[in-house]
Amino acid sequence: MPAGRGSVHDALARDRLGPLAIGSAIASSVAPLTVITLSVPLSLAATGLISFPIAIIMVAAILMIYAVGYLAMARHIPNAGAFYAYVAHGLGRPIGVGTAWFALATYNAFQLCCYGAFSAAIGAPLLSDWLRFNVPWLIPALVAWALVAVLGANEVKIAGAVLVVLVVAETLLVALYSIAIMLSPGFAFTSAAMSLDLSGQSPAALATTLGVLVILGATSFAGVEQSVVYVEESKDPKRTIPVATYVTIAAIGAVYWFGSWVQISAGGPQVIDRASAEGADLFFNQAAAALGQGSLTVGKILLGTGTLAAAIAFHNAITRYMFALGREGVLPRVFGHTTLKGAPRKASLAQTVVALVVLIGYALAGWDPLVQLFYWGSTAGGFGVLLLYTVTSVSVVAFFARGARGEGLWQRLIAPLIATAILLFVTYLAITNLPTLFGVDPGTGPARVVPLAFLVVFAAGTVWGLILRHTKPTVYRGIGSGTRSPEASSLSSRFAERTL
Repeated sequence: MPAGRGSVHDALARDRLGPLAIGSAIASSVAPLTVITLSVPLSLAATGLISFPIAIIMVAAILMIYAVGYLAMARHIPNAGAFYAYVAHGLGRPIGVGTAWFALATYNAFQLCCYGAFSAAIGAPLLSDWLRFNVPWLIPALVAWALVAVLGANEVKIAGAVLVVLVVAETLLVALYSIAIMLSPGFAFTSAAMSLDLSGQSPAALATTLGVLVILGATSFAGVEQSVVYVEESKDPKRTIPVATYVTIAAIGAVYWFGSWVQISAGGPQVIDRASAEGADLFFNQAAAALGQGSLTVGKILLGTGTLAAAIAFHNAITRYMFALGREGVLPRVFGHTTLKGAPRKASLAQTVVALVVLIGYALAGWDPLVQLFYWGSTAGGFGVLLLYTVTSVSVVAFFARGARGEGLWQRLIAPLIATAILLFVTYLAITNLPTLFGVDPGTGPARVVPLAFLVVFAAGTVWGLILRHTKPTVYRGIGSGTRSPEASSLSSRFAERTL
């Protein structure tokens, strides 16, 4: 039997990804150009505040502190199902399974919303202009879906190369367009964007404005936690994962801060009105005034490729969660299989089918892909990932409370406690301000459906974990253990016997 052949069922491709590849996957999932062109105008229109740049700095600082304990736990629990494994070890296996199901729902919301942005905001309008007839939004959405399906079903190194190119291109465009806008006649930086003037507001209004602002900033960073999802495929995980995480948070934070400050400054005193009226076109219109109309087309093309890159990144994260769960027997074992090159192809195909069903369902129902798929999906995903950050931070504290495991006081206690306190407060603000975030009346639409759906998914996963404890004790004991779980070892052994 060839060396290593028996491991294809229980391990992802080893020693494939360096800091650049992992950092690109993270940056792609947060989609720098999408944040600048969509999230910034959205925050201006929703809150009436021009303080998005300072919110970015605040959220980046929170994530830097959160990452300390998160990465410390990753050193002791190398598992592609990061949130799931950490919560299972910190707060118990049933809650870990509930978290896994919750994470899958959250990442699917992010992944699916990318198709809405790609098609409704970029693909269909551009194709309609080029072809001189109205192109239904489903056609470019299916083109993007097919590309994600092909790249996601193959080894991560192939998709990683694509992500590097796409994320570098969109990040450079944000920087170049921002510089061009800054150098245009009459431009003047506004210092107000770097302050947080909330004077004269009631406590309730203060909580609402702070909550919406910080949560929109947090949503902009959703995906930075994905570095540890690739821990089993990385080169020198103890170095690669921290470098990729910290450098990416700092880099994209700098891009967000600069791009948003330039955009707000260029908008002048009327920037909030312009954001409400122009929406996603605000940044591109500013660039076109400085560089010409051709820059608008280039920008929209790269916005399309950026959302495509985000879809690939979230697809990869979803399939690795499914792989981790299938390997341990928590989900059907078929998802725990990989190709000989270490790609979780069957998990990838399953997610591809889910995406296809959702896209066709939206088209048949006549729902708006930009509002009801992209905006509601990204907001739901941002809310979900915030809850995942919070429960994982609590898990880190609980995990290291049972033993230092060689970690210093800052890594295992002080930083996790600070992060947990901040995240609990922000979570409270998120829950109390969901109607404002979704732009609907309290108790209606997604403000009611999303939290209930997430609660049902989490509860169902937790119940399934309890069922496994009584019906499949071997599987239950291996929850969160990755390649060390009894089920993963059994799968590998049985496959090895068939190949002898």
